[in-house]
Amino acid sequence: MESKMVQTCHGQTVTILSHQTIFPVLLFCHGFMLANTCYTDLLKHIASHGYIVVAPKFYGFLPISIPDEVQKAAQVTEWLSPSVLPEKVNPDIDNLALSGHSRGGKIAFALALGKTDQKSHKTKTSVKDNPTPLKFKAIIGVDPVAGGSVSNRPQPEILKYIPRSFDMSIPVAVIGTENGNQPLGIFPVFEFLPLNIPPCAPNGVNHSEFFNESKPPVSYFLAKDYGHCDMLDDKLDDWMTNLASHMIKSGKGSKELMRKGVGGIVVAFLKFYLGGDEKDFDAIVGDPSIAPITLDPVIYVKE
Repeated sequence: MESKMVQTCHGQTVTILSHQTIFPVLLFCHGFMLANTCYTDLLKHIASHGYIVVAPKFYGFLPISIPDEVQKAAQVTEWLSPSVLPEKVNPDIDNLALSGHSRGGKIAFALALGKTDQKSHKTKTSVKDNPTPLKFKAIIGVDPVAGGSVSNRPQPEILKYIPRSFDMSIPVAVIGTENGNQPLGIFPVFEFLPLNIPPCAPNGVNHSEFFNESKPPVSYFLAKDYGHCDMLDDKLDDWMTNLASHMIKSGKGSKELMRKGVGGIVVAFLKFYLGGDEKDFDAIVGDPSIAPITLDPVIYVKE
């Protein structure tokens, strides 16, 4: 398998992992203040099953607005073509899927919903929808988060709190974590400056609501005993991500098994909805105990 860092025409740094020459493409959006390289082990696992995985880095030290992230994700997708990718890396653009973790999950859903012309509050510009011309075949949310709380949801506000209200007709998979909605508690930055760390994926804006608002076919997998960032690499070279990881409630299980579990779900889902091979997906839904982690509940709404 080959891993290359390339620069897009918009100046973004993109990690491209490829297995062979012509395969479906997965665009993966990283979480808030998390480097795209922190998902290397997970994304290599997915790519090893025959996918080109593109993981843009949307910003450096300073984060940007969610509307700007959605725009950058759209630009990366439009930029993809055989002429600009590394030699012998040929994407099957007709088989393009979206995924994202944490706030990146919201970015992915916003892009799939066509929220590509939204503006941040700072611009004081009107907000409008712009149905995306990009043709995505499937979307996977990895512990997606839509905001800090129900009353604190930055633009675009994609959640409507109406079941099956997402205006898109592509297959959806949502992977949640049991501990994502739990606060870390008091974090002693300094002895005289303790911080009360809230949950990263609060109720009302987390995986449960993304599942509730997705239309069939939609599947839902809850990883028991794991936290919001337990699918990241064990060794985090980015100091900001390393600090953030210590401020998030983790589970007690093996992170390697978590990456295999999440990666296995993603691969089985993509094999089904991009390749027409439902065997592995049906096996996981039919008997979740075959996964390396505990998945409970597992829900599949086919129609």
